[in-house]
Amino acid sequence: MKNLILVALMLGLAGCGGGKRDYARGGKSTAVMRSASGPISQACMASDRKARSPALCGCVQAAANMNLSSNDQRLAASFFSNPHRAQEIRQSDNAGHEKFWKKYKEFSETAEAICS
Repeated sequence: MKNLILVALMLGLAGCGGGKRDYARGGKSTAVMRSASGPISQACMASDRKARSPALCGCVQAAANMNLSSNDQRLAASFFSNPHRAQEIRQSDNAGHEKFWKKYKEFSETAEAICS
């Protein structure tokens, strides 16, 4: 199950790379969004994923900025170095973790939509 969650997260993030479309989302063009920096972008660039790039990681960070608080971003960034943590949070009965996971799913969907 742990590997399934990891693969799903990696596929979601890997699918965010590359497109050359320049459309607006939330008043920001994708060119501006891909230059976003923060904990998600830093963790993404520090990862060993083949799909990582400043453009992709910046875009994913921009999606995080739309959906996640700074505390939520730090928790999500920890998943890059500790994928099992994502599984623990997802399966937790803690109300705070359940709330976070809903926001994290929204973030993942946003990242896939704007970064692909």
